[in-house]
Amino acid sequence: MDDYRPNPDELLQQIQAAEEKRRRGRLKIFFGAAAGVGKTYSMLDAAHLRRADGIDVVVGYVEPHPRPETLAQLDGLEAVPPRMIDYKGTQLREFDLDAALARHPALILVDELAHTNAPGSRHPKRWQDVEELLAAGIDVYTTVNVQHIESLRDVVAQITGVTVQETVPDSIIESADEVELIDLAPEDLIKRLKDGKIYQPQQIENALRSFFRTGNLLALRELALRNTAARVDEQMKEYRRDHAIQQTWPAGETLLVCVSPSPLAPRLVRATKRIASSLHADWIAVYVETPRPLKPADRLRITETLRLAEQLGAQTVTLHGAQVGDEVLHYAREHNISRVIVGKPTHPRWRDLLFGSMLDDLMRRSGDIDVYVITGEPEQSRPLLAQMPRRTSSWGAYAQALAIVLICTLLAALVYPLFVPANLVMIYLVGVVIVASRYGRGPSVLASFLSVATFDFFFVQPHLTFAVTDTQYIFTFVTMLIVGLTISTLTVQIKQQAEQAREREQRTASLYALSRDLANTRDSDTLIRLATKHITEVFASRVSVLLPDAHGDLTASSPHDETSVQPETAVARWVYDHQRLAGLNTDTLPGSKGLYLPLTAAHGVVGVLAVFPLTRNASRPVNNSICSKHLPTKRRWPSNAHA
Repeated sequence: MDDYRPNPDELLQQIQAAEEKRRRGRLKIFFGAAAGVGKTYSMLDAAHLRRADGIDVVVGYVEPHPRPETLAQLDGLEAVPPRMIDYKGTQLREFDLDAALARHPALILVDELAHTNAPGSRHPKRWQDVEELLAAGIDVYTTVNVQHIESLRDVVAQITGVTVQETVPDSIIESADEVELIDLAPEDLIKRLKDGKIYQPQQIENALRSFFRTGNLLALRELALRNTAARVDEQMKEYRRDHAIQQTWPAGETLLVCVSPSPLAPRLVRATKRIASSLHADWIAVYVETPRPLKPADRLRITETLRLAEQLGAQTVTLHGAQVGDEVLHYAREHNISRVIVGKPTHPRWRDLLFGSMLDDLMRRSGDIDVYVITGEPEQSRPLLAQMPRRTSSWGAYAQALAIVLICTLLAALVYPLFVPANLVMIYLVGVVIVASRYGRGPSVLASFLSVATFDFFFVQPHLTFAVTDTQYIFTFVTMLIVGLTISTLTVQIKQQAEQAREREQRTASLYALSRDLANTRDSDTLIRLATKHITEVFASRVSVLLPDAHGDLTASSPHDETSVQPETAVARWVYDHQRLAGLNTDTLPGSKGLYLPLTAAHGVVGVLAVFPLTRNASRPVNNSICSKHLPTKRRWPSNAHA
């Protein structure tokens, strides 16, 4: 079973959100791929059903399309008269928000959510009128097409060649209580267009040549289906979270592959890609960063593996925790992941017996999550010594452990006449705790064994020999050794977790200071100086920002101080032109002195950020972005930086 419990803060937020939702009206969106699929007709048909159930339904505004079937649906429904606004000598029909609020029905119909209101209206956008209706406790039915979603605006423009001017924020769609997809095959939609059921006759030919091409409609239909499916998946996750459902619901396939510094990790990633493609499933590559330090070569290998996963289409996530299996299972259950893929261990069996097996723990606690173990072939032969645990403590630490055991022996000798020998064990256990807290795992293990040996040698009869006349002391020795090893292990883990928590606190404080300074800054030069300062401090690197001048040439805009460095202009130009990161530890121009990332905004690339680590192997495992190094939370970062 999963040992994770609900977070009290999250529960409080859920209660507050539920209370706020109870006071607000409910929003239902009739969602389609293009005009003419039947959104307004379906909305009116649903309104008639609600009216038949005794609900007070009012038509706030319905676009007067020349569609007889739609106009016929208005019969029998009360309507709020439109507000007429005089604009440059033309009378414009608009939704009368004040009249709707004064009428205050239980349900109101407001067509064309993305509509731009005429000048002189209280709100510039109709979705803002809908927000005010919802805040007043009125349920709203509305319609919107996929091309009007703000985040899809550039995608739609790339597909259709038409830039949509009227858009709706994604947050409005995401906050809707219900989204009903109104779907129609492209062939049927084009037939409706030719029959004059969508546009006026003089507009049909132009629509067929531009927006209403079969390819465009197919792409828009796929966007609408994917958007709706993603929303349904999010609703299912929210339901499972609200009802504290821990078991996985395999409604859709999602794979999770665990990566590590092993040279076999890239092969594992490629195998997962093949499995995901055969299942038509999404997949996530997860690396768990533990308190145990990694060698620079292992950090670099993790970075390259995560970058490979992103290139193959995976979402990459870096988690933090002491127990890899616990973090993987918690993330899998939290995101309703049905299958976890891990690599078959290649290390000796004795390591699992001494230090535990992540694979065994994962399989025993996985419950309803399937665990797949994939065999890998080594990319290069590794000698036996390379598989041995590496020494992480200095020889001086081991010498200090010997000295502390000697001190414990002297103290035990001083109090030996006053206590029975079994009580002297406590002195040695205190010494083991001191060694573990100051010098790490290896010296503490040595101190545990030496404590048992010296206690037996000096204080158990016959003295000055390892022979034992009283067999009861054998149980004392075993217990003393087990307790010593356990205490040393727990002490080291607590120390590592404390160091990790301190590092996270420093990262959080740095990010907060950066966001606070940027929020109070409007001048571009000051903004660049502050960003450069914080990035330099957080990443212990030298930083330079390159921005295009009036002629399009990239010039360094960072302040000229001890932290600045002369960037490589050719590398920066490639990054700016191709909108991809390059440089140190990447697949493009890896021999560069620094890492170059494109700075992207809503309208495209605005510059390049160059980061030069103080040491060439200073990189850490990241999701293809140096920014995730200092993130205290779990999230995915794209392969560029956002301005």
